[in-house]
Amino acid sequence: QVQLVESGGGLVQAGGSLRLSCAASGRTFSNYAMGWFRQAPGKDREFVAAISWGGITTNYADSVRGRVTISRDNAKNMVYLQMNSLNSEDTGVYYCAGGRYGSIYTVYDYWGQGTQVTVSS
Repeated sequence: QVQLVESGGGLVQAGGSLRLSCAASGRTFSNYAMGWFRQAPGKDREFVAAISWGGITTNYADSVRGRVTISRDNAKNMVYLQMNSLNSEDTGVYYCAGGRYGSIYTVYDYWGQGTQVTVSS
């Protein structure tokens, strides 16, 4: 089992930045690829970004590419999501996930409880 706890969400004005963090505990964190997903009210959960177990390979949704950076620190069992130039479309609950590398939520076995991000215009 891997336990994931997100933090860093909040209310931010459009154009602002946020850095989300995800703390992992349990099984060896570095064995897993990590991803971030988000879910807006009334919408399906959607992929945001993913990073391979060693941090070498990353992938981003088209909607966030160039504005968002995913990173990880295996020594600290942490994964991060730096988000810049936020807009109202970025509002939602952000989830950290651990599992196999990919953009489909079904490849991830472990999920955090989510952290709310609200972007005001």
